[in-house]
Amino acid sequence: MGLGGGQYRLPVPLWLLLTCLQQGTGLERISYVPQLSSPTLAGTLTQSTFTLEQPRGQFSRLNISDLDTIWLVVAHSNATQNFAAPQRVEDIPVPADFSQRGYYLTLMANRLLYPGNQPGNQLRVLRVGNDTRCSPKTRGCNHPLPGPGPYRVKFLVMSDRGPVAETEWSSETRLQQAKALQAVPGPQSAGTVVIIAILSVLLAVLFTALLALLIYTCHDTCRSAPISGPEQSTCMRRYNTHHVTDPPAVGAS
Repeated sequence: MGLGGGQYRLPVPLWLLLTCLQQGTGLERISYVPQLSSPTLAGTLTQSTFTLEQPRGQFSRLNISDLDTIWLVVAHSNATQNFAAPQRVEDIPVPADFSQRGYYLTLMANRLLYPGNQPGNQLRVLRVGNDTRCSPKTRGCNHPLPGPGPYRVKFLVMSDRGPVAETEWSSETRLQQAKALQAVPGPQSAGTVVIIAILSVLLAVLFTALLALLIYTCHDTCRSAPISGPEQSTCMRRYNTHHVTDPPAVGAS
């Protein structure tokens, strides 16, 4: 340290250290805000997932290497202030910790998967909550989201020495919610809808039974009185009365 021109100057390493402490975490801040994919894309928002645009070309920094991992931080909107970047891979929160911590990390990647030169004929998106097969206790599991939100996300870069850089938090994202079934507008309760459905099923069963009975009756009638075709013989029953006798045979004496 020294005096020069009446100003107090700090050595460069100490100045850098104080700058990092003033920033709070010491991470490099990337001025990128994660964005939802185009609203015209089907399935951008569902009841348990949402789709983001890939952060292409956002991690071409000198202090970020191709071996560093890029995580997506998913958090409840009211838990972003409590987020603390994990210092080790073992400390990375999983989806099972979501209800307790309010955030978890998923969709592990590296910057080679997010190049800046995107071909115009390819669609590059990230679907959050799209893996129903992984265990929520598994690190990096992209488990379906538990509720409608709201949620906020950001990207975090980590090396084997700890966190390196992070983006800005996204705006709030709310998922779709299931709507109650209502047949017609009006003050109809759920019990009314159930009764209408049961009566409809019973009516269909009754109609089917009547149709089967009609078919059986017609079939039985036609079988008892068959109609012969041109090449078929018809069996006729012969009846003899008591007062009519057969005519005498020709040539009888």
